[in-house]
Amino acid sequence: MNGQEEWHNSPIGVFDSGVGGLTVAREIMRQLPNERIVYFGDTARVPYGSKSKETVTRFSRQIVRFLETQQVKAIVVACNTASAYALEDLEKEVDIPMIGVVKPGARAALSATVNGKIGVVATEATINSGIYSRYIEEHDSSVSVIGKACPLFVPLVEEGLWEDPVTDEIARRYLAELIDSGIDTLILGCTHYPMLRSTVGKIMGEGVTLVNPAYETARELKALLTEHGLESEHRPGLGTELYRFFVSDAADKFQRFANSILPYGILSARVIRIDEF
Repeated sequence: MNGQEEWHNSPIGVFDSGVGGLTVAREIMRQLPNERIVYFGDTARVPYGSKSKETVTRFSRQIVRFLETQQVKAIVVACNTASAYALEDLEKEVDIPMIGVVKPGARAALSATVNGKIGVVATEATINSGIYSRYIEEHDSSVSVIGKACPLFVPLVEEGLWEDPVTDEIARRYLAELIDSGIDTLILGCTHYPMLRSTVGKIMGEGVTLVNPAYETARELKALLTEHGLESEHRPGLGTELYRFFVSDAADKFQRFANSILPYGILSARVIRIDEF
């Protein structure tokens, strides 16, 4: 096997502050079934949504250095906060094709909106960064973007309370001002939030299109791999480890959550000391 073929068969690196990025990994598994994945969840230092740009960028650099040791051929920053705060710097520093989750979601929302009013629900850091507003308004200055931080959504998802009266009540409170604003498109701007899609959809009503950046990111990843000539043309053979999972803490809890949302059961998640990278 020559070097180019080996590179084709190298895995895709996917990272997130914790378990939310598994919604992105799930979409990659569905849409790119020939690709191997190395996933890292920074479960010791979650959440990123309340941390500074400098801290999130430092953590992201460490994770990218770890993924480089796994010989990944592309990296998906499957975290809206890290995409907002760190992706631009990482792209300048690393010679590996890289994609975040913000731009694919923003592009899909621009295509979907009819009345030019787009809502974004996300962590405080993503909303405060203004990255969705900035990107959307750069592409169409007539579109208005209304952001709403929903910090309680992440712990509700991680506790498995995807469809629960408590979640319904909190979502109604968060979403009330977005309903009043008359948006026709809503970006689920945190990788945890697709797990609450049915709850959010029920509250927002049929007139609002929900955009799942995890789905859009997997689509754009496929195009990125093709553009760089890196797509794997054949499904790996029997006995090949398709998916590897690493975390910085709490492997058992991570594994339980992963097995509840991924199409394939995961055998193990290995704990590594990410601060050594």
